Amino acid sequence: MKIVVLDGYTLNPGDLSWSELEAQGETTVFDRTPADQTISRIGDAEIVLTNKVLITREVLQGCPNLKYVGVLATGYNVVDTIACSEKGIVVTNVPAYSTPSVAQLALALLLELTHHVGLHSDGVRSGKWSNCIDFCYWDTPLVELAGKTMGVIGAGRIGSEVLKIAEAFGMRTLFHDPTREGSIDLDGLLKTSDVVSLHCPLTDANKGLINKVTLAQMKPSAFLLNTSRGPLVVDQDLADALNEGRIAGAGIDVLSIEPATADNPLIKAKNSIVTPHIAWASLAARQRLMNIAASNVASFIADSPHNVVS
Repeated sequence: MKIVVLDGYTLNPGDLSWSELEAQGETTVFDRTPADQTISRIGDAEIVLTNKVLITREVLQGCPNLKYVGVLATGYNVVDTIACSEKGIVVTNVPAYSTPSVAQLALALLLELTHHVGLHSDGVRSGKWSNCIDFCYWDTPLVELAGKTMGVIGAGRIGSEVLKIAEAFGMRTLFHDPTREGSIDLDGLLKTSDVVSLHCPLTDANKGLINKVTLAQMKPSAFLLNTSRGPLVVDQDLADALNEGRIAGAGIDVLSIEPATADNPLIKAKNSIVTPHIAWASLAARQRLMNIAASNVASFIADSPHNVVS
């Protein structure tokens, strides 16, 4: 079978191997694919893998040989799954590959917010400690996590891992997830938590979940973390809350529009840390993604597809 990878660079910028996928058939890998070249690059291939390149109804119509779409991610909103189902095209995703890495970054953002390690390291390098009349100094309040409350919205694999790590820091833990026993209501979580961490999927119902109304329920001393999906947060509302001191800080790995636009208000908001959607991108996580994606293809070829979402 012919296999085409439309945008392989983010998964594999050169530190992984495509060999497991190449063993499944004649494989062509493109680093990136502009939208107007999607159809021509898929050509007569039966199998296509995509991360962020859109597979629309129009693309499907222009690629009549296509039998399988593999998404190189957990979220699969880049694929018109309804059109694929109509045409009998199998769509798969890669679930659960990044759980440890995403949870780790969520806590890394929190630790930076509570101790400002980078700021103090830069100060030492600039000579501030050498010129200090005391044996030490600190430029920001230093916040101890033990005894604080971690509230997680969405207690699936990643949210549960964050709760486990928070408990290791001596934090009290709460979660809001209507699918799980022990969930508390959202209002109660927002009002009680010292840290609110988002780990829920993006749906029509929860788009803009964190907005001026919900932010107003949080403690002025609380931190918000988002390593889930950018549109869960109304960027301007969060920036306003930060700039006005209505919450203490935010650690953000995802934004409503990506790549970030230069005028996104969170980039320059007070007490905000914004990273470029890297929670998923550790070498270990990307290797797991590669392995599962190749296994998905092999299972499809063997007529026993796994991780089907269409």
